[in-house]
Amino acid sequence: MKRIPFRAQLDETLTVLHALEAQADAIERMIDLVGGAVLSGHTLFTCGNGGSATDALHLAEELTGRYRADRRPLPAICLNADSVAMTCIANDFGYDKVFARQLIALARPDDVLVCFSTSGDSPNILTALHAARECKVTSVALLGKDGGVARTLADCIIIAPSHNSARIQEAHTLLLHAICEDIENRMMHA
Repeated sequence: MKRIPFRAQLDETLTVLHALEAQADAIERMIDLVGGAVLSGHTLFTCGNGGSATDALHLAEELTGRYRADRRPLPAICLNADSVAMTCIANDFGYDKVFARQLIALARPDDVLVCFSTSGDSPNILTALHAARECKVTSVALLGKDGGVARTLADCIIIAPSHNSARIQEAHTLLLHAICEDIENRMMHA
């Protein structure tokens, strides 16, 4: 495989980030939605697979720990963080249920689920989005490519328009940091 020069990677990243500008209003709504729910005492649930699982964990830990400011911890649970629950559910019910069963067990109406998926077609993400509707949980999907099936199931979608998972995940990191930035700013100015 031929080495891709860093400048080409950087150009591709900048193209994806600039393309997010067309979704700026939707991104602002998503940030307000997530922040409003968490700051009013609702729990944020996150999930993803592979690198997207890392993004899901990153968002949850920034809220229970800290992003930049010392502040009270906020309720956030990463559904892909509990390997025992995941292997139990996968073994007994199938891998497509690993997030949904946890969400059904733990979530309450008006909580928020943020799914990270570069394809938008992972069966366990789609099942989690169905479970969110069942539980009256607001769903946000941070997606890539064309959004896949998840774009039709989530209450709020943001698509990083790329077919390159690395570029998609870079955009998702920017978005999760924007959520954290907004929440901490609101807390500091309340």
